[in-house]
Order: sequence, then C-alpha cells, then structure tokens
Amino acid sequence: MEVVILAAGQGKRMRSVLPKALQPLAGRPLLAHVLASARALGAQRICVVHGHGGGTVHSRLDAPDLVWVEQSLQLGTGHAVLQAVPHLSADTPVLVLYGDVPLIGVPTLMRLMDAAGQDRLSLLTVELDDPAGYGRILRDDSGRVTRIVEERDATPDDRRVREINTGILVAPAARLRDWLGRIGNDNAQGEYYLTDIIGLAVGEGLEVVTVSPDCASETLGVNSKAQLAALERMFQASVASQLMDAGVTLIDPARIDVRGELLCGSDVEIDVNCVFEGRVELGDNVAIGANCVLRDVKVGSGTRVAPFSHLDGAETGKECALGPFVRIRPGTVLADGVHIGNFVEIKNSRIADDSKAGHLSYIGDADVGVGVNIGAGTITCNYDGANKYRTEIGDGAFIGSDSQLVAPVRVGRGATLGAGTTLTRDAPPDQLTVSRTRQQSYADWVRPVKKAK
Repeated sequence: MEVVILAAGQGKRMRSVLPKALQPLAGRPLLAHVLASARALGAQRICVVHGHGGGTVHSRLDAPDLVWVEQSLQLGTGHAVLQAVPHLSADTPVLVLYGDVPLIGVPTLMRLMDAAGQDRLSLLTVELDDPAGYGRILRDDSGRVTRIVEERDATPDDRRVREINTGILVAPAARLRDWLGRIGNDNAQGEYYLTDIIGLAVGEGLEVVTVSPDCASETLGVNSKAQLAALERMFQASVASQLMDAGVTLIDPARIDVRGELLCGSDVEIDVNCVFEGRVELGDNVAIGANCVLRDVKVGSGTRVAPFSHLDGAETGKECALGPFVRIRPGTVLADGVHIGNFVEIKNSRIADDSKAGHLSYIGDADVGVGVNIGAGTITCNYDGANKYRTEIGDGAFIGSDSQLVAPVRVGRGATLGAGTTLTRDAPPDQLTVSRTRQQSYADWVRPVKKAK
C-alpha cells in the first residue's frame, strides 16, 4: 500500500503567512498528524503533493520515507494526485489523504483498505445533517455507488442527499493512473476533480464500496482559524477521554491541552488549564496544580507541582514538592524529596535528596548536595558576561538568605553562610563564613524632609 497526501492548498482563509499544512494542531503541524497516520499503516511509500509554501513545508517535515512532489498550478484534486502518479508502483493500492484533515483515525483507514483489497475502489463517506458544501454520493436503486457530484454542479435533488464524499479513498494504482489521464475539467470550477474517477470505475464494472468513519469528526478539514480552533477542542476532548479511561483524574476535562505525548501512572490528578508539550511522563500519585506548563519532563511518583509552575527539560525524583510559581529549566535533575518553593528558578543543576530552596532564589549551573537548605533571595552568579561556571554546594550546607555565590566556587560539606554573604572564595566545611560590611549607627543623623512650596 502506498499513500498520496494532498497538501498543496494555500489556505487563504487562514490569513497567515504560514502554509496551511504547517498550521498547528495540538502543538504539531496539521500535515504531521496525517503523516503519523500514514506511517502507522505501514505504507511502503508516502508521496506529499505540495504547492504554496512548499519549500517551508518540505524543510520542516522532511524525512527519509517521504517523496515530495510539487503541484505548481492549482488545477484540482485530480490534477494533484496525477503529479504523484510517476512515483507510485503499478501493482499496489493507493490511499489518498489530505494534509488538512488531521483527525483521521488509523482504525478507520484500516477498514477502508480492507474494503478495497487489491482490486476494488473504496470510498470513505459519512452522512451529515447539513451536507451543504460537500460532494454528494449518488447511488442507483440497488444502492450501488454510481458517481459523486460536487455541490456547485449538483441538481436540487442531488443536494437533498445527506451522504457526502470525504475525498479519502483507496484505488488500484494502475487503474488510478489510467482514470486520471481521462478525466476532464468541464465543471463549474474548471478543475480536474478526483471524484470523477468514480464514474469511470463504475463504467468499467469495477466494484465501488463505501466505508463510514468511526466518528464524523475524523473527516473534518481545516480552512479557517475558527475551524482550526474547533478541531483543537475535538482533539483535546479525545485525549482527555483517553486519559480518564486510563484512570487519570481531570478536574475539568474541557480545560487541558496535550501538545505531544502525555504518559501517566496510576492515581494521577491534573487540575485545570494545564499544558503538556513534547514528551511528559507523570509517575504514580503525581498531582499537577492549576495553570502549570510541563514540557519534556519526567516527574517522579508522589511529586506535587503547585499552581502556576513551569517545568521544561527536567527530571524530578519521588515525593518532591514544587511551586507555586517555580520555573525549572532544561538540564535540571531533582532527586527524591526535594522542595522548590515559590518564585525559585533552577537551570542546568543537580539537586540531591531532601534539599530545599523555599523562596525567591536562582540556582543556575550548580551541583547541590544532600539535605542542603538554601535561604530566600540566594543566587548563584554563574555568568561573568562571557563564560558560565558551576557552583558546588556540599551535603548539609546552610546558605543564609540574600547570599550571592560567585562561580566558580565551592561550599564545603556542612558549611554555613551567614545571611547577606557574597561568596567569592571556597567556604570550608563545617564552618561559618560571613561576608558583610561593618554595621554602624549614627545618633546625630536627621532624616531629610520635603521642602515647603
């Protein structure tokens, strides 16, 4: 089986410089969703027919298993498939998909392929309460498909038909090649319709069979930002349903966004308005508070992430407490039982078991030992304007509030830094290190007052 994906549309109604095929749905381009379905079917070859913005589409989504074919003139769907024909084998069925129909399901496509076999033409059709704008499936008295008529070419009787053509079909490659060479453009649009091959197939006595999708939303296309937003919510509703079926507690299934892959253990709870991007793994008994963003992270079992926290490219151990309002940046690894409190930012650092940074601190390029307490307002000064350096904090160290650790510097095991210390040299283990100016009081000092106007 080989696949042709039509993705040459300009998408004028999107009103965007970004090609329609690259418009994002759940964090991935529309075309990427269709490519994923084609790959899941085990296609021998995938031909992508591109047009407007094709160079950008090609560069963003190119892969070794793809053949890119340009449709320089937009002359209809039949003309688009014809551009791919020279790249197809003559003895395999061909599945035609659309780059702006992203929700098409693999089970539906497998049933469509099974119905076609090696020598039949199978169509994916669906009945709609309001079929306006779609091509209608016309049948004879025996219920056999005779042809498809487009909306603009349909008679009033034709328009009363509720069964519509989705455009998705499977056909024998050799016959498809022949039919495409014979269709014309004598229609209201002046285009070469792929649907005209149905009449040719019927005329040759080839069996035309139809299959319905598991869900009508699988066949919906995207032509505007409003339609894109509607499909986004459909996609997220489907993801939410799958998560809840797997035992995840969603406080409000209508307020979650998964823009990648979300893997959850048992008894996971997710509050409202959370966004998951890339690959996110949540261990058993993890709780994610409201309005959090997690991107490419692994969260250990029993960890609690309080509201308004951002985790990106990081990993946490078990039973950690994070947030609210924490920012964990790429390269960070938190061990078991770590507590990171409100308004703390951590970047490219390793923090060992049971260490704490409770308030208003920045920890960058640091290695923090076991059982360390980092006071409020502490920062690691890791950047000298040209290069970055690491800070090491030994096990059991206590860092007083409002301290600055000027890297490269090391705080010894069990050391204590007094509040307000600016550390520029290593602090020895098990000692108090303080760096302060002498405190003075002036008895004769008078506070300034405003001058009378």
